[in-house]
Amino acid sequence: MADRSISVRLHQASPIPLDLDFTCAPGDVLAIFGPSGSGKTTILRSIAGLHRPAQGVVRSGAQTWTDTSAGVFAPPHQRAVGFVFQEYALFPHLTAAGNVMTALGHRPRAERRVRAEQLLAQVHLSSHADRRPAELSGGERQRVAVARALAREPAVLLLDEPFAAVDRDVRRRLQDEIDGLRQTIDVPMILVTHDFDDVVRLATHLLILEKGRAVAWGTLEELTSRPDLPWVRTAVGLGSVFDAVVGRSLPSRGLVELNIGGATLLASDRTLASGTAVRVRIPAREVILANRPPEGISLHNTLAGVVTEVHADAAFEHVIVQLAVGEIQLLAEVTRDAVATLGIASGLPIHALIKSVSIDVVHSHAT
Repeated sequence: MADRSISVRLHQASPIPLDLDFTCAPGDVLAIFGPSGSGKTTILRSIAGLHRPAQGVVRSGAQTWTDTSAGVFAPPHQRAVGFVFQEYALFPHLTAAGNVMTALGHRPRAERRVRAEQLLAQVHLSSHADRRPAELSGGERQRVAVARALAREPAVLLLDEPFAAVDRDVRRRLQDEIDGLRQTIDVPMILVTHDFDDVVRLATHLLILEKGRAVAWGTLEELTSRPDLPWVRTAVGLGSVFDAVVGRSLPSRGLVELNIGGATLLASDRTLASGTAVRVRIPAREVILANRPPEGISLHNTLAGVVTEVHADAAFEHVIVQLAVGEIQLLAEVTRDAVATLGIASGLPIHALIKSVSIDVVHSHAT
């Protein structure tokens, strides 16, 4: 099967510095995460052909869209890109269906209305086809923007802060819809965000930017389990993120079992059904370390592991300890005194203690 990944390499000194290199495969969601002004939107514009980088290569499968060394720069209309802008950029005088139809110029005119209605149905807006943007909520406008992006039959879907204009409850519903789309359209998806909740709920891979430079790139599980990312530590607090499957439900105790990479955790939740795929985040500050299993305490989870790395940065008061527990890597944030008292060093067998209420369970369609 032909490779349908998007690959991007960009380098420029101005107007916004960029120095990065990444790929994103069909079915993956790459979250580009970093502070304002770090170049996130410029990356998307470079992929879409709306910005010409000083140096760079952008390839979609076998097609080269940008290659500055070879003088190649395909204009935006020649790139199979679906772009959902932060402010949605809908035409106010057109209906929802009309907005979607503006992206269907490659189809015969007689097919456009039917196809627009199919795409609106895909984002659960069948009954809103004839409403104008002013008659739609923020979440509904966002879904129209997604339908319009899909109308281009894109080889890559770009989402620029797509949830910035909606409240938290609507944001959660839209996140679930985007995750559902990921499994149906099977194209690379690149999400720009400054909200780590978007990353935890949606991303399979993560690119961390700082002043336009790629600080780290890799799978979400790999990067969130690294102890040496000070910018993330400062911005959101370190914590390990895993995909898990719900095992037994224990409603009388208000708990569920979570199966994660060979380990089993008890989390506080009464509603999750057995077999449900979820995503889990365990903040490093909520993990306690012990040389031996404790007795007579209230927490539910004691996991045996081995210390794999100890990261003590002079800029931070506490130490980050990485430990392997079965197939997963877990982070714990502890004091320097604890490191000295317990003799924590690479290779040390250790127990991680985690309260069930400290495990953030995110409902997910992840596979």
